[in-house]
Amino acid sequence: MEEFDVCIVGSGAGGGMAAKTLTEAGAKVVLLEAGQDWDAVRDGAMLTWNYESPRRGKSTKDRPFGEFDACIGGWQIPGEPYTTTEGTTWDWWRARMLGGRTHHWGRISLRFGPDDFRRKSIDGKGDDWPITYDDLKPYYDRVDRMIGIFGNADGVYNEPDGIFLPPPKPRCYEQLIKQGAERAGVPVIASRLSILTQPLGGRPACHYCGQCNRGCSTRSNFSSQSVLLPPALETGNLTLVTNAMAREVLTNDKGLASGVSYVDTVTRKEYQVRAKVVVLAASACESARLLLNSVSHRFPNGLANSSDVVGRYLTDSTGGDAMGFFPQRVDQQAHNEDGVGGMHIYIPWWREKDRSLPFSRGYHIEVWGGRGMPGYGFGGGIHRINGKLQGGDRSRGGGGFGAQLKDDYRRTWGSFIGMSGRGEMIARYENRCSIDPDVVDQYGIPVLKFDVSWSDEELLQMKHFHETAHEIIHASGGEPVWDMPTAEDNWGITRPGQIIHEVGTTRMGNDARTSVLNANCQAHDVKNLFVADAGPFVSQAHKNPTWSILALSMRTSEYLIDEMKRGNLS
Repeated sequence: MEEFDVCIVGSGAGGGMAAKTLTEAGAKVVLLEAGQDWDAVRDGAMLTWNYESPRRGKSTKDRPFGEFDACIGGWQIPGEPYTTTEGTTWDWWRARMLGGRTHHWGRISLRFGPDDFRRKSIDGKGDDWPITYDDLKPYYDRVDRMIGIFGNADGVYNEPDGIFLPPPKPRCYEQLIKQGAERAGVPVIASRLSILTQPLGGRPACHYCGQCNRGCSTRSNFSSQSVLLPPALETGNLTLVTNAMAREVLTNDKGLASGVSYVDTVTRKEYQVRAKVVVLAASACESARLLLNSVSHRFPNGLANSSDVVGRYLTDSTGGDAMGFFPQRVDQQAHNEDGVGGMHIYIPWWREKDRSLPFSRGYHIEVWGGRGMPGYGFGGGIHRINGKLQGGDRSRGGGGFGAQLKDDYRRTWGSFIGMSGRGEMIARYENRCSIDPDVVDQYGIPVLKFDVSWSDEELLQMKHFHETAHEIIHASGGEPVWDMPTAEDNWGITRPGQIIHEVGTTRMGNDARTSVLNANCQAHDVKNLFVADAGPFVSQAHKNPTWSILALSMRTSEYLIDEMKRGNLS
């Protein structure tokens, strides 16, 4: 059987970056992807109109974010269950396609700031990272230059500037929110998205069709499949194996990783690949599952788990949403509506140094709305609003049918603007995923059981978000569509896992008794085993994790190459 230099599990942000870095350094790499082959140019539906479908773009079982959404997967995958501890909830999004979850995100590409690596030193909660922002900054810079990101150097505290392409100007509705937020004392800056506004590396600039979530056929936005895997394949050093559901990491009589066993999801047959080094990049929870299922007489508690920390300190971003109706946008002639498939403005956490708040960590606000392509359910329910319009037969209030309803849709299109809060959850030992001993998936692999709860820290943070969002809506001349949440409904916080920012199940640290990995994302217990997804995160920050996954994966991969050359991994 052929022995590869490295076996990577997962083709998303971390796996793609590891594949590119390792193959370009000359390593022979095999990459296992649980999902099917998929290409944005060949398989995407970027320019399909919603009205071409009888569903008008409504979500399907395979595509919960719309039938033309690029990502194949969801919170529930037939034959691949997961369980939760009684009284708790967890929503686990999984992608089953080449490129993984880089087909499912808003391209919001934020660096962690210096304070995000030393939160325990600031507020005494959680832990500090074993590395600092200065350790990761050179890799953030290289990721910026390699992939491309637009933004503006605003010098906001703990929101480090990057190597930015010019940002698009705020659209009409974003100008409205920007002015209202500034009247409420909330700063607004240009957003930071990994979408090209200038050509880069043979990829053209975005043409503003606004359909980034469908897979970009010009490869102007970032996905691992479009940007990282092609150069890795061009080296001739990468072997891709799709439809390969990893079962466990194999070990030899020295206690070193020796390869990975996987189930072919089409034939249901089991195979093994042999490798000198194994890199797990299957996503934080999938990688933890793999380690916990890799049980042997030498590793009875799972591989790399002598600390009993694998699966622990699991976090997700907090989330909350608010939406307003803006009557000044009714009947307004469309102008300045074009742009990328995401926000042009961004509200960073503006009270970083304020210690008077009843919660410890911050959040940011993402703005959405405008005149995007209408589809099923757009506008969030016109029956809530069209009773406020003047003219026609309004005797029965909102809703309606026929010509008047169609006219109402045209008049109110673009008059709804929303905001989403995304905040930091404090990592706690008791929040975890573990193996459910009573349930296996359709491939016979034991599944994960989640036990995660919010604390008052997260609930009060979202209370603050909703109060702020309502203030901004009023200051912008709008009126909230949804009621202000209350303590009885947990201040409108999303369910854990729902924001799809899970991190921290294989945390890094300097002490092998309290962490799984060292500062280079190398397992304390198994020196030729690495993790290159969000599992190594010690804390989450309120920032979307993808840019940090990419930077960490590049750093880990270069360390791995150096160690291989020195003969330190065998």
